[in-house]
Amino acid sequence: MEVLTAAEMRAIERAAIESGAVSGLELMERAGRGVVSAVMDWRPELAKAPGRAIVLCGPGNNGGDGFVVARLLKERGWEVEVFLYGEEAKLPPDAAENSWRWKAIGDVEALSQAAETQVSKADLVIDAFFGIGLGRSLPPEIASIARAVVQSALAAGGSCLVAVDVPSGLCADSGRVIGESAFQADLTVTFAREKIGHRLGLGPAHCGRVAVADIGLGDADIRALAPAVLAGPGHGLGKGAVDHKYSHGHALVLAGGVGKGGAARLAARGALRIGAGLVTVGAPPAALIENAARLDAIMLRRIGDAAALAEALEDRRINAVVLGPGLGAGEGTQAHATAALSGGERGVVLDADALTAFAGEPEALFALTRRTRTVLTPHMGEFGRLFPDIRERLEAPATRGPAFSKVDAAREAASRAGCVVLIKGPDTVVAGPKGRASIVSAAYERACPWLATAGAGDVLAGMIGGLLARGFEAMQAAESAAWLHQEAARDFGPGLIAEDIPEQLPAIFRRLGL
Repeated sequence: MEVLTAAEMRAIERAAIESGAVSGLELMERAGRGVVSAVMDWRPELAKAPGRAIVLCGPGNNGGDGFVVARLLKERGWEVEVFLYGEEAKLPPDAAENSWRWKAIGDVEALSQAAETQVSKADLVIDAFFGIGLGRSLPPEIASIARAVVQSALAAGGSCLVAVDVPSGLCADSGRVIGESAFQADLTVTFAREKIGHRLGLGPAHCGRVAVADIGLGDADIRALAPAVLAGPGHGLGKGAVDHKYSHGHALVLAGGVGKGGAARLAARGALRIGAGLVTVGAPPAALIENAARLDAIMLRRIGDAAALAEALEDRRINAVVLGPGLGAGEGTQAHATAALSGGERGVVLDADALTAFAGEPEALFALTRRTRTVLTPHMGEFGRLFPDIRERLEAPATRGPAFSKVDAAREAASRAGCVVLIKGPDTVVAGPKGRASIVSAAYERACPWLATAGAGDVLAGMIGGLLARGFEAMQAAESAAWLHQEAARDFGPGLIAEDIPEQLPAIFRRLGL
């Protein structure tokens, strides 16, 4: 499923209107109907017993959507009060038309302190102030209303807030709050597709839950923009009836020294469970016995230094390497990474210590990673060590929109490194060097906070390596592994530890019909 920026959404609407396929007024009507329908589906009791609604309209087309919502609620028997921020005379044409249609059955009040008082008495508050159109912090009087809505929601039986498109004050492109405050919705109704900001950063916390209303915009027009997507399990995960272990690749996972092999063993288990035909743990001589005691289906090989790794990689059947988990961040790890990335088109996953080892000289790493089958898997701390300037922009206060987003950061990092970059988190983002990006979102119905557990990232690195061994392209391997990683955590539930993640994969594959 595609996820759009505000600019992409506006371009799609503009193209539809200019083509003559639909008018702006009709799109506004469809949007308003979509909001009302989504509200009634969300809370069926509101359809059965009309109550009192406050509709907060802004000075643009989002406000026009609000006028449509007000009229439709009124037609359903609701008591509706409408407040407008701005001057009626300055409304855009379509919004002005809908304000006139509303005024045939109700009043429009100028936004005042009265609105702040009334929201606490309403069953339903509609935030139609700004939506995706806001590029600055909320005006003080609207910020005050946002706080009043929060206070009302905290009270027993308080009002419900529904945001039209995006809660006002939240950047639709980044999920960041512009300035200091934004509305916090119980339900956000957006149009055609979710926006990137619904899935990133503070987006899920401010949107409550998200419903997408179909307003008749063409799927082909949306896909033509090549927007970011919400990643799913991907294709090609199953094995054919005549396949054998050698047709599904051989992944090599490098382990650290004595007492530090657990992370590599977790990665190796992830690689094997996701379907790599063969998996070997490469360990220093002193750590061989320790690893041998813990490995059965996973093979073991003595690899003490970069020269030994280079010798092992002369076997072209080893077509994927995972290094970093538990490996240490010294010069030896740099040498291992150099050997793994030199020559051939084997897949390489660099995680954890393999990234930190290049913290002082990231360009030395990027000189090696400009190849088609490399994936970097940093969490935000590791990302900052390799891309300090990009992280600084990502963490700078958002004072204007569209704000710099995690998708922007991943795309810029992937371009700089010349390979796929996966930035971990509940809003995992995967980006390729040519600009393709996807979000693997653990929000809303996919929330699984228990995935924040020691070793989970090591398992993910191994899962990506296993798919690379099977011949997946780097983007597809990263996207599919990240989605399956989350799905395994969701299936297991609270109490998850890293060892549980690979063991959930067979049941997921059965559910996917593989």
